[in-house]
Amino acid sequence: MVNKVILVGRLGADPEVRYTPDGMNITNFRLATDEQRKDKNGDRVKVTEWHRIVTFGKLAEICGNYLAKGKMVYVEGRIRTNAWEDKEGVKRYTTEIIASDMRMLDSKGMGKGPESGEEASAPASAFGPAPDEDVPF
Repeated sequence: MVNKVILVGRLGADPEVRYTPDGMNITNFRLATDEQRKDKNGDRVKVTEWHRIVTFGKLAEICGNYLAKGKMVYVEGRIRTNAWEDKEGVKRYTTEIIASDMRMLDSKGMGKGPESGEEASAPASAFGPAPDEDVPF
C-alpha cells in the first residue's frame, strides 16, 4: 500500500515552530494549492484547497528558519488523519500532511532567511531549471 502526497503551493502564514519536552523541533504551516475549472455557466473559477503541513526534526528546523507567508514550496509526504472528541463529546477529525521533503521554489531573497539576511540556496524548481524563453504551449 502507498500513502504519498506531493503538493506545490504557497504558505498562508508564517510557520509555527514548537518543541517537544525532549527538544525535538516540530513546525506546522498551512499550504494553499489552486486549480482552475469551469463552473456550470462555463466561466473559469479558481478553487483553493488548504492543507495542514507538519514537519519534524531537521526538516522542521529548516522550515522554521527559511519559510514565510506567501513563499512557494514543493512538499512531499504522507496523509495522516487524527480523531478526537470535543468538549461536547462530538467526534472531530483533522487531516494533515506529514512532510518528509520540502523544496523552496521561490527565487533568492523572496522570503525570510537566517540572521545574516541571506536565504539558503534552493532549487528554482523541483523539476529542474526553467527555460530562459517562453514556452509556446
